Amino acid sequence: MSEPITGRQHEISAGPYRAVITECGAGLRELTFEGAPLILSHDADEPAPAALGQLLVPWPNRIDRGRYAYGGRTHQLDISEPELDCAIHGLVRWAAWRAEEHEPHRVRLAHRLLASAGYPFRLDLAVEYALDAAGGLTVRLTARNTGSRTAPYAHGAHPYLTVGVPIDECEVVIPGDRYLPVDERMIPTGPARDVAGTPYDRREPSVLGSQRIDNAYTGLRRDGTGRAWVRLRGGGRAVSCWLDETQPWLEIYTADRLPGPLRRLGLGVEPMTGPPNAFASGIDLIELQPGHTVTGSWGIIAG
Repeated sequence: MSEPITGRQHEISAGPYRAVITECGAGLRELTFEGAPLILSHDADEPAPAALGQLLVPWPNRIDRGRYAYGGRTHQLDISEPELDCAIHGLVRWAAWRAEEHEPHRVRLAHRLLASAGYPFRLDLAVEYALDAAGGLTVRLTARNTGSRTAPYAHGAHPYLTVGVPIDECEVVIPGDRYLPVDERMIPTGPARDVAGTPYDRREPSVLGSQRIDNAYTGLRRDGTGRAWVRLRGGGRAVSCWLDETQPWLEIYTADRLPGPLRRLGLGVEPMTGPPNAFASGIDLIELQPGHTVTGSWGIIAG
């Protein structure tokens, strides 16, 4: 019997929550609460469009012209976004991840990233998706440097929150005190700016309207547990995404270039350890030494 092109579909559930994680990229293909979607989804026999639900390792977002200097050498990555002449969203989102553990409410997948010409380093990666009937989804991503040299590292994830109506009609909360301006190729043009007095100030609930956003936020306001929260409310429903302190950056994308009916139906909420172009700028870049590990967590809950 043939499998879909995204590979094995790992289903987990707890109480009113259900999720499906794909072998391809260990991507979060579906997440529902009482049968209603909390994220934009795609068919199992379709590659994830616009990075829906994908993990972004060993860098999120873009590297300008795929070029960076590290360890006394200049490295050139393959250009995976030719229209903007950038390397985008890492090296593992189309790779096969193997399931190491699978229980009714959780699944753990792993992938070994071996050296390539543009990234001559070695990482062992693991991700756990776990559902809780009260607490929703928790995602825990771990990278261990199993190579012989210190590796530049950053990670992110790419879920799109949805409440089933266009985001123009929705109330949003984005917890960032500063946002990162970018040029026409989506590369940062300078340091992060204060959101106060700008359309990027979404720290209090407000209707999104037609505003277009494809920017990283930082200076994230956090609760007593260290979590920063993005909230989306509309159509009588609500969904929230949290990220832990490992991820001081948060990309928000209003899904303006998504195909057909998905356009502006979801809000891209991307926890990130570093900003766009971190490999070139060095800003918040993690230098992962041999034998060392870094772990970051984020999650989604209804309400």
